[in-house]
Amino acid sequence: MGISSKPLACLTLSLSLALAASPLSAQKKEIKLPSLGDAASGIVSPQQEYKLGQAWARSFRAQVPTSIDAQLADYTEKLMSKLAEHSELHHKQLDIIMVDNPTLNAFAVPGGVVGVHTGLFSYAQSEGQLGAVLAHELAHLSQRHFARGVEQQQRNTLPMLAALMTSLVLAATTSGDAGLAALSATQAAAIDAKLRFSRQNEQEADRIGIQTMAAAGLDPYQAPAMFEQMLKATQFSRRPPEFLLTHPVTEKRVADTRNRARRYVERPLPPSLDFHLMRSRVRLALAETPSRAAKSFTSELEGHSLLPEASRYGLLLALIDMKEIKQAQEQLDILLENNPEHISYLIAKADLMAANGNYDGALMDLRLALKKNPHNHPITVRLAELYMESGQYHRGEQLLVKHSRQRPHDTYVWYLLAEIHGLTGDILNLHQARAEYFVLNGIYDKALHQLKLAQKMARGNYRLSTILEEKIRQVYNMIEDQRG
Repeated sequence: MGISSKPLACLTLSLSLALAASPLSAQKKEIKLPSLGDAASGIVSPQQEYKLGQAWARSFRAQVPTSIDAQLADYTEKLMSKLAEHSELHHKQLDIIMVDNPTLNAFAVPGGVVGVHTGLFSYAQSEGQLGAVLAHELAHLSQRHFARGVEQQQRNTLPMLAALMTSLVLAATTSGDAGLAALSATQAAAIDAKLRFSRQNEQEADRIGIQTMAAAGLDPYQAPAMFEQMLKATQFSRRPPEFLLTHPVTEKRVADTRNRARRYVERPLPPSLDFHLMRSRVRLALAETPSRAAKSFTSELEGHSLLPEASRYGLLLALIDMKEIKQAQEQLDILLENNPEHISYLIAKADLMAANGNYDGALMDLRLALKKNPHNHPITVRLAELYMESGQYHRGEQLLVKHSRQRPHDTYVWYLLAEIHGLTGDILNLHQARAEYFVLNGIYDKALHQLKLAQKMARGNYRLSTILEEKIRQVYNMIEDQRG
């Protein structure tokens, strides 16, 4: 389904209420920051960077809305993995945060944390353009620009990273002048403290990012094309995209990037179907109503479309949201005729059957798809959701318990697992799953509450009691790190 109409509306509502800070409260309350360590301790080691990055990620998730679209997350993770494999990163494992926000923004934080605003998919016109932004961020990580900045300015850089945290939270939770003002003020201070990536750092990231794109099989010429796209975005609005506040793009930089790309053989590639399908999902989510999205996708099919198949997919999802079963089936049949095994289409087929009350058929199709694609994240999540919707709680529970072991840092998986434990009456595991969810979101007081409830229920079970005691100790350590 499109991410604009969540299949579990009541669960999504309680998920948003569980977060420590809403977009509104993030503006009114003091932005919560993790401890950034001792600024006088010298160069930050890779181990310190990782610890810092994980603390930063938990604090950030506590304050911003994140996407629960499994298909979007899976696509982004695979693209990032492909780029990372051909990058100069020594540690290829990345923690990707999909920020549910319509603006053009992406960022990288020491320790392998990469944030991607869903709005980036709206601005990028191709997978190569999206890849250019992500490869650039990976270059900042691989060259350890943060650690090098700490070496040069030990006393100022870490406090300014805290200020950058504040600006990124505001960028993810505001869309008006308040957010722009906060960002501008933060970036102005960053210039004074020499926190903003230096011109040399940016040039290095451009060079290595293009090199990474070429090695990963993407077209390096899409990098200057994306920068041109960003530059155009500033011409039609007085509010520049957040990405450009930390990565200024000028005519000269576009020209420099184009010259760098010319060092490689031009590699025009056919449009990436997966990218354009995800782009359609994001566009549907950003539309005011499914009806308006349907009109937009229909117009593209009748006129100009970056990829007609993706426009048809967007129309299909909008029609499912609108409960237009017959029209949706017509669009689905066309898509399946040309590409009967594509996972996005198989999930859409199950969504359509479920929307028409045929849960048995939807579940059967998804089980078969999962058998053909073992451990597939989007199929697993949608199958679990449909198990919940159809009242088959124990089957969903078994599926999610296994999946949580494969994706221990996925907040939505832990959220679903907690919900389904509650529906099966497994209260002990409900508390543990909720604790994992709250820890990942940096909501430590609620995590401790859940762990202590589980601890009471585990009395007499020495092994489990020991595990819970250790987990409680870890959470207290996280709290101490946050307090500094």
